[in-house]
Amino acid sequence: MADTYYTYYQSPVGMLKMGGTDTYICQLTFVDKQEQITPATPGLSDVMRQCTEELIEFFNGKRRAFTIPVYQDGTPFQQRVWAELLNIPFGKTISYMDLAKKLGDVKAIRAAASTNGKNNIAIIVPCHRVIGSDRSLTGYAGGLPRKKWLLQHEFRIAHGVQTLF
Repeated sequence: MADTYYTYYQSPVGMLKMGGTDTYICQLTFVDKQEQITPATPGLSDVMRQCTEELIEFFNGKRRAFTIPVYQDGTPFQQRVWAELLNIPFGKTISYMDLAKKLGDVKAIRAAASTNGKNNIAIIVPCHRVIGSDRSLTGYAGGLPRKKWLLQHEFRIAHGVQTLF
């Protein structure tokens, strides 16, 4: 089993905890409370350095797609959902119903939404791009203000100065 290292990155939307091995990123989650920040495991893989660089480029408006390898444990259904999230274009959104349809089963909407919420690699696996069928902002583990910020950031980069919400 590969060693997993951890580090932190201060982003424009708050502190992010990054977990990774020598070959992939397995965690990118928001840290909301100072006491949740724990000392990082010694070591920083090349993949983690690349992830940090790609995040900086993303937040500076110079990156629309991430190229770093990612992996998170999950059932075959969860893997399909997370893979489908990677297909949502930068600056675009889909509804939870659209996501279920792309998975081939409109009855799977709740399971797809639940899996979306279990995504452990924020921003890179863009679960923030999934919204309600009525175009409302619904559910985001990082909080709705962050979801709104991320969507507006991407929309501005993709389409100019307009705002989505």
